[in-house]
Amino acid sequence: MTTLLLIIAMILVLGTMSYLRVSLVTTTIAAAVVLAVGSALDIVNTVTWIVFLVIALPFNIKSFRQNVISRPLLKVYRGIMPEMSTTEKEAIEAGTTWWEADLFAGNPNWKKLHNYPQARLTAEEQAFLDGPVEEVCKMVNHHMVSHELGDLPQEVWQYLKDHGFFAMIIKKKYGGLEYSAYAQSRVLQKLAGVSSELASTVGVPNSLGPGELLQHYGTEEQQNHYLPRLAKGLEVPCFALTSPEAGSDAGSIPDFGIVCKGEFQGEEVLGMKLTWNKRYITLAPVATVLGLAFKLKDPDRLLGKEEDLGITCALIPTDIPGVETGRRHFPLNCMFQNGPTRGNEVFVPLSFIIGGPSMAGQGWRMLVECLSVGRGITLPSNSAGGVKTAAVATGAYARIRRQFKLPIGKLEGIEEPMARIGGNAYLMDAVTSLTTTAIDLGEKPSVISAIVKFHLTDRMQKCIIDAMDIHGGKGVCLGPNNYLGRGYQAAPIAITVEGANILTRTMIIYGQGAIRCHPYVLAEMESAFDADANRGLTNFDNAIFGHIGFAVSNFTRSLWMGLTSSHFSNSPYSDKTKRYYQHMNRFSANLALLSDLAMGTLGGNLKRKERISARLGDLLSQLYLVSATLKRYQDDGRLTEDFPLVQWAVEDSLYKLQDSLDDLLNNFPMGLGHALRLVIFPLGRPVKRPSDLVDHKVAKIMQTPCASRDRLGKGQFFTNCENNAVGIQEQTFVDILAAEPLYDKVCKAAGKRLPFMWLDKIAAEGKALGVLSDAEIDLLERAEIGRMKSINVDDFDTEVLRANQKAPAKQEQAA
Repeated sequence: MTTLLLIIAMILVLGTMSYLRVSLVTTTIAAAVVLAVGSALDIVNTVTWIVFLVIALPFNIKSFRQNVISRPLLKVYRGIMPEMSTTEKEAIEAGTTWWEADLFAGNPNWKKLHNYPQARLTAEEQAFLDGPVEEVCKMVNHHMVSHELGDLPQEVWQYLKDHGFFAMIIKKKYGGLEYSAYAQSRVLQKLAGVSSELASTVGVPNSLGPGELLQHYGTEEQQNHYLPRLAKGLEVPCFALTSPEAGSDAGSIPDFGIVCKGEFQGEEVLGMKLTWNKRYITLAPVATVLGLAFKLKDPDRLLGKEEDLGITCALIPTDIPGVETGRRHFPLNCMFQNGPTRGNEVFVPLSFIIGGPSMAGQGWRMLVECLSVGRGITLPSNSAGGVKTAAVATGAYARIRRQFKLPIGKLEGIEEPMARIGGNAYLMDAVTSLTTTAIDLGEKPSVISAIVKFHLTDRMQKCIIDAMDIHGGKGVCLGPNNYLGRGYQAAPIAITVEGANILTRTMIIYGQGAIRCHPYVLAEMESAFDADANRGLTNFDNAIFGHIGFAVSNFTRSLWMGLTSSHFSNSPYSDKTKRYYQHMNRFSANLALLSDLAMGTLGGNLKRKERISARLGDLLSQLYLVSATLKRYQDDGRLTEDFPLVQWAVEDSLYKLQDSLDDLLNNFPMGLGHALRLVIFPLGRPVKRPSDLVDHKVAKIMQTPCASRDRLGKGQFFTNCENNAVGIQEQTFVDILAAEPLYDKVCKAAGKRLPFMWLDKIAAEGKALGVLSDAEIDLLERAEIGRMKSINVDDFDTEVLRANQKAPAKQEQAA
């Protein structure tokens, strides 16, 4: 019996040491203490001590461990691990890791998360939102842009240029606004709630493009020439990366340049002959300066380097002979300027390379570093802004529109999709705030940017579909009063661009995250190919034994939190959010454990097992989305009235995480899933989806004028003006709520229940009965006008809808 107790004591001590991630030396001492107690009780004999020392000493004597254990392991590791290509190394090394690394490590530091500063606007940035941004929103008639003009009006283009909308990222010393990433996000959210064309036109120059690349890599001469002109709107930039053969796989671009001598502006100079065929380039049809990515070759070694220099970025004025721009694509009836550009043996000087000739071949590093910033702002912000506006508009519409003698928002079938829209609006705003906080802190979060690009565009598309279902014919029939239809059409564009969502999920999120976020994998890879053999061995030894301890700890943590449903794990709060933090602790440990097991069983084949890596990426992604939601709740002051929104967002994300985890276990390599399920889900699945009651509470917030509803749509364009159907409906929403008690008063006086329609007739009845004042009559009449405007759909003369005769689309062959 005493022997059994000693064994249990040893298991508990080692398990505790592993759970707490205590060092190997401390763990060894703790085990020795248990054995010493056993010796004192005459349970442990000399043989047991010999076995213990034979096992423990080699692992604790570093020189012995390195030469006897780590050196052979390093040799094996080098044999099975192919050396990374330069492109792969640049992609992995580009950018930085941030909070996502804590989530990947299996033991998140919640204090660290909540100590990140709250995203805030400066007075100057707020004034820009309240002034120029508000004004340009008033200027845009979305139906006119999409159906009549096929473009933003010229006065809007000029307003954007005159007020620095294309210069938000450009430093003030060059005449730019130099706004924070958070401010850029808020601007784009507001614009996206009005028009996808408007948001895209402003977003692209402020993300991946000449301005961003010039500020980081341009020569002083290039910066002094281009940046002031970009800031003033004298130059319109675009960036040409995508081609018919290279979309999400941007590194495979076939466009090329040849280093050679040639004549430029009457002089013979060393330059490049460029040949390209690009597609899907936003602003290309109107651009005056083209950022171009291509593969540069130097067959005559005129630069004194190797023949294949690699991907290079250059700035090409579009008025140079041979540069073809001007034609447009037609992306799903969305009229932002997007089109092809081509060039065949266009000669330009080497000085056109961004950063000058010394940056030849450095384009891939430039692109992946800058893309991680732009991809973390533009599309996620546009998606969040669209859903925030849709949430407020849908709540108003559901309260105004009546069927079966009551507002449709009170129907349980409507509450369910409404809750999805409202909960996602809260979550998506939280995610953009946390992500831009990272960027403003100087991070270049390549993994996070992939997470937010995929998940926010995906959630946006689903929310717009829900909103369309709720609005019915109102969403289907296009016209000036339809604020959803064009967004519904545009949603697949966001899904497709800047890395198609399918590939972002299956390859990029976890493909980068597994190496960048893991505390030991990258160190192992780097040490394996270190030119300094002694340093490589030392670093490999530290990494591999750290990795082993990490894996054992995550196994222990996963098992313990599975058996206890994580009830004893740490949480920064003891309120209703406590269980959320505890679930996150558990799932974080599960992610770390399963990542090591997947990499260990599949090795390099993991990147080809895309559905496995996608599900592991889902775990990391949903943990990040929940983190952002809880961070927002904290930053907003932990407002109880907002908790239904938090509850829906967190429980939905954790449930999605649990589904991906379940699917991962069902398909885990080598049949390990069944055994792992006993560790991870020993008591079954712990998380439930948001309840009907939570759905009801969220839907109620969306249909009730209150501070929570205001925060849900904070910063969006709700001004009641001619071009803003959402703003007009918001006023009607207020009027309808004020009209309901007046309607009840008239019904009571009339002694019968009148239908809640034709409120102008109700007003007349109330006037005849002498129960309404003139102001109340006016309100009912105004409410009826707004009500009919809200529930009616637009109609047109046949000739108005007749398409003008246009030239047939040009069928171009790839060069």
